[in-house]
Amino acid sequence: MSDALDLDSDQSRGLLALLDTLIPPSADGRLPGAGQAGVLTYLAERAADLRPLLLQGLERLDALAAQRGAPDFASLAPAERAAVLTAYGEQDPVLLPALIFHGYCGYYQQQPVVEALGLPYRPPFPEGYTLAPTDASLLDGVRERPPLYREA
Repeated sequence: MSDALDLDSDQSRGLLALLDTLIPPSADGRLPGAGQAGVLTYLAERAADLRPLLLQGLERLDALAAQRGAPDFASLAPAERAAVLTAYGEQDPVLLPALIFHGYCGYYQQQPVVEALGLPYRPPFPEGYTLAPTDASLLDGVRERPPLYREA
């Protein structure tokens, strides 16, 4: 579902590899990588404004991969991808922080990730979650303060 990002198949493949490099699958296979978990769909739906940065970044990552003799970033082994990504991050401080932010937001909303963490995949409401009772006396200090405003 990279329609909103308007990526071609090579760009989608590169972005999936990039996501799996930023948030790789767990060694035990319990947690999928971000690309495998469906974060690309999340980005297409909620972060399409990153498209220009993504295209520029994917192009630069492919160029760095070509310096290592690979046809593109996605063709590199995971360890080589991490090295290329580190080199890229030193050159461009904009894309990776934005992608990491959106990547983590999307990752922890994906059904396979939530279920692998042992949590139910459902909205918090209407079923809701049980909360501990509130100790209203914690607000006594605030209630005793004079107003921080002036009557008009």
